[in-house]
Amino acid sequence: MDKERIEKQFAFCREIDKEKFIGRQTYLTGAKRKENDAEHAWHMAIMTLLLSEYANEKIDVLKTISMLLIHDLVEIDAGDTFAYDEEAKKTQRERELMAADRIFGLLPSDQGDKLRALWDEFEEGTTPEAKFAHTMDNIQPTMLNAATNGKSWKEKGVHLSQILNRNSNTADGSQTLWEYSLQHFIEPNIEKGNIIEDTEIKKV
Repeated sequence: MDKERIEKQFAFCREIDKEKFIGRQTYLTGAKRKENDAEHAWHMAIMTLLLSEYANEKIDVLKTISMLLIHDLVEIDAGDTFAYDEEAKKTQRERELMAADRIFGLLPSDQGDKLRALWDEFEEGTTPEAKFAHTMDNIQPTMLNAATNGKSWKEKGVHLSQILNRNSNTADGSQTLWEYSLQHFIEPNIEKGNIIEDTEIKKV
């Protein structure tokens, strides 16, 4: 056993426990509390296992799940940036790059480099796996918002244009899942007045 290697691995495992303390803006289905980053990652991993058949292109499911499980670890340092906070988004990239250097740097170099490469691939969003991972990252909170009668959308006064902008690349990973999300999660909440309708939805 390589003592230095295993110590680094356990140091990383302890450090990422902090992801459980990073709060998000999306309520759980019970609408009593908001989810944390670790719950978000777990939920998307299972969703990918079940919904990968709807990907536009064939994907490596394990790679996609791995990407989703680690993509928000940087928020341990950088914090969660609310999707519609334009001011915070200006510094998001810089904060998250610094966090990626530190957190993945805790691991033995071979594993650290592998996870960092997965994180970079997600951020670039160009491979089939990264595109589908982004689809999951957008649809999961949309699903929960719909399940709570648009509670977070109403609290934040979210506009349809903001949601459509946030989801501008969702169909790149799965046209089917984007259309389902639009028809079953977003449009019903426009009709209920939970989303402020300030633009029109362009049908594909």
